[in-house]
Amino acid sequence: MYIPKVFEQADSASLIKLVKDFPFATLIASSNDGLEAEHLPMYMDDGVLQGHVAKGNPFWQRIAEGSDVMAIFQGANSYISPSYYPSKQRDGKVVPTWNYLVVHVKGKIKYKHEASWKLSMLTRLTDLHETRKSMPWQVCDAPQDYLVNMLSALVGIEIHIESMAGKWKVSQNQSVENKQGVVDGLAQEESLSASLMSSIVGAS
Repeated sequence: MYIPKVFEQADSASLIKLVKDFPFATLIASSNDGLEAEHLPMYMDDGVLQGHVAKGNPFWQRIAEGSDVMAIFQGANSYISPSYYPSKQRDGKVVPTWNYLVVHVKGKIKYKHEASWKLSMLTRLTDLHETRKSMPWQVCDAPQDYLVNMLSALVGIEIHIESMAGKWKVSQNQSVENKQGVVDGLAQEESLSASLMSSIVGAS
C-alpha cells in the first residue's frame, strides 16, 4: 500500500480501534492457483486475529497453514467533490478524490479444528456484536445438539499479527479553508458514510 507521509497512521491504538470498529475483513492469500480472497468478520485480541470459514470453503485447503496472509479492514470512506473546496472559485486547480481509512494486517495463518477453540471464538465474536442489543443473543441460547453440528461445519482461522499499516486519507493535504469546505460539503450529503467522514475530517 502506498502511504505518503502526510496520510500515514502509525498510532497502534488508532489502528486497533479501526479493526475493532470495522471488523469485517477481506482476507487475501496466494495459492498454487493464484490469489485467493475471502470476506469474514474477525476478532482481534492480544496481537491475534481470529475468525472462521465454512468447512466446505476451499480457501483453507488451498492456503497452506503457515502461509503469509493479509487482512484488510476498511473504515469510513467517501467521495470528495472539487466543489467542496473554496479555492475552486479562485483558480479552479482542484480535482476529485476519495477520502478513506484503511488498515492492512499481515501475519501467518493457522487453522483450528478443536470444538472448544471454535466455541470460544464464536462466543467472543458474537458477544462483541450483540453488546449494544437490548436483549443480546448468546451462543448458548442455541440448542446444544444444533450447536455441535454447526461447530463441526466450521474451520477456525487464527493469524498471529506480524505487522500493521494504516492510511488515514482525510484531507490533511488541504488548506484550512478547503478542509472546512470538505466538512461542510460532506455534512450536506445524504449518506451515513459522508456524515461520518465529515466528522473525521473536522476532528483531524
